Amino acid sequence: MEDYFEYRHTVGFEETNLVGNVYYVNYLRWQGRCREMFLHERAPEVLVEVRDDLKLFTLKVDCEFFAEITAFDELSIRMQLVDLAQTQLEFSFNYVRLAAGGESTLVARGRQRVACMRGPNNRTQPARVPEALVRALSPFRARNGAQLVGTRRA
Repeated sequence: MEDYFEYRHTVGFEETNLVGNVYYVNYLRWQGRCREMFLHERAPEVLVEVRDDLKLFTLKVDCEFFAEITAFDELSIRMQLVDLAQTQLEFSFNYVRLAAGGESTLVARGRQRVACMRGPNNRTQPARVPEALVRALSPFRARNGAQLVGTRRA
């Protein structure tokens, strides 16, 4: 079993510029999409909380590029949990171009810091990371230097 959650994506023309390279903003969109699909597939009970009053605010996002990708490249966006505090999480994302024959190339690497908040929009307050989310993320903890601060014991 892999220690990352994988979201597969095929690059489309609308994600490229006139020269055929992918716009940088799409890498950030794919981070968000990967996170959403994780919730949908692995933690649907957290989505119920999001519909209620849980808010997942993206505090910080970054991406480092190593190689260009173009339309119809097949990507694997691989998300891991690298930090877990009482009210925040941090994820890493590896963007891997997949090729025929099982070859793959790391084309970019990113990170995203998320805060959990609750309450009405004009008075949100920090909130603990939901237990269901902690459980769902446990198989996807980064093995190299993951700092899991303030985790609760079951």
